[in-house]
Amino acid sequence: MSPPSPVPFSRAVAAALSCLVLALPSHAQAPTPKPAPAAGDTLLLTIFLRHDQGKTVDEINAHLERTGFRKSFPPEGVEVVSWYVMMGVGQVVTLRLPPSKLRAVNLAIEKGAWGGFRTEFYPTYDYRPIWEEMRAKTR
Repeated sequence: MSPPSPVPFSRAVAAALSCLVLALPSHAQAPTPKPAPAAGDTLLLTIFLRHDQGKTVDEINAHLERTGFRKSFPPEGVEVVSWYVMMGVGQVVTLRLPPSKLRAVNLAIEKGAWGGFRTEFYPTYDYRPIWEEMRAKTR
């Protein structure tokens, strides 16, 4: 009886790759994002993250890294509408969130940003559509 002939290397590689390709889609899919809450079910919150001028930017970034701020903020279910740097002040972040997420936002700031920033919170609303409507009426 003769020994079985070896499978050509390229055929073995092709078979292995085929198995991999078939297995990947179920693991490579991103989780389905939750739908954004309806506009009437949310509020806007503007947060001033005022730089602690007693610390360098590197020290502030090290603090944020140590506290895990970038991992925990914003909490799940909270949308960042805008995030600007205001020179001489710090960072200004506007979030859209359902009222039920307000505590999670507060805790993420307290646990992560305090010590690197002084914080101020301002409930906010989008005035632009109102302004545009009023302006159109005056024309």
